Amino acid sequence: MKKEYKMNEKKDKAGFICVKDTLDGAYPSLVLGINAARLGMESKVFYSFMGLNMVLEGGAERAKFFPPGAMGAIPGMSSVATGMMKKKIDKANIPSLAELQETAMLEGVELIACKMTVDMMEIDESKLIDGVPVWTAEEFLKYVRDAKICLFT
Repeated sequence: MKKEYKMNEKKDKAGFICVKDTLDGAYPSLVLGINAARLGMESKVFYSFMGLNMVLEGGAERAKFFPPGAMGAIPGMSSVATGMMKKKIDKANIPSLAELQETAMLEGVELIACKMTVDMMEIDESKLIDGVPVWTAEEFLKYVRDAKICLFT
């Protein structure tokens, strides 16, 4: 059940940190961020290190799945595993990462790029998805300081 907010009432905050650009690394922060927003929370996802690739144009479409253990070390196995995982995702009627990102942004979840990672990887900020701001770690910490939920996914 959604909580109704009055104009001057503060919303509970939720923050999620995504540091992976893999299917299993990127889905959790988006799913949790969307659901936090649907529960009436202010919700933000902070993308750092390899997770930053998820907020680059076309990044969600390039996400792969790497099987754990020795299977992941076999040449070409990540491509096979990614195809299999995407078929399972589709069969279960789960939106793609790109669709989830769009849904998140439409529902008020703010996707944020980490400034240190942008600088370190020499990312041109114009390559970020439209509407993605760049924040320092300090700015994100100021946001989550009084958050009800802050998860490293």
